Amino acid sequence: MSDKTTLASKDFIRAQIVEDNETGKFGGRVHTRWPPEPNGYLHLGHATAICLNFGIADDFAGLCNFRFDDTNPLAEEMEYVESQKEDTRWLGFEWEEREFFASDYFERLYELAEQLVLEGKAYVDSLSAEEIREHRGTLTEPGRDSPYRDRSVEESLGLLRRMRDGEFEDGAHVLRAKIDMASPNMNMRDPT
Repeated sequence: MSDKTTLASKDFIRAQIVEDNETGKFGGRVHTRWPPEPNGYLHLGHATAICLNFGIADDFAGLCNFRFDDTNPLAEEMEYVESQKEDTRWLGFEWEEREFFASDYFERLYELAEQLVLEGKAYVDSLSAEEIREHRGTLTEPGRDSPYRDRSVEESLGLLRRMRDGEFEDGAHVLRAKIDMASPNMNMRDPT
């Protein structure tokens, strides 16, 4: 599609992209991603997301990365990677050399996690998932700080390293960013 009016009238996402391109935001570049987890075969909901992400990139002469969210090795298999690639091609989309795996970045992400702890911008929390939910508050009530939020950098760093080494059961500890427990956006209340 080349007619801006047609694109803008299709949906709010394309309308926003047209507006951003007209103002020069992001240099007129459109770059999307399709991030499936390779733990099963694709279904209709996946097809919708594929068509949205690749379609928007196509509509605006942009790019779309195919990035496998392979962060759970117990549930993922190469059979599903190949099947998802085949199904995406069947829907009419190509990604050329832009195929990535989240696991390719694990070492870099770990380095950044340590850096955030060292800078006092993250901490290791030992609350359960349910306790974290309770501490997040509600849409109308601010959240409460975790009792572990003020752990020393040294203690959090030590726990983070031990987590990486597999010393704890899954979920016993989580890394959380120190943001704002009173944020109106509940997702920004010390996210994990």
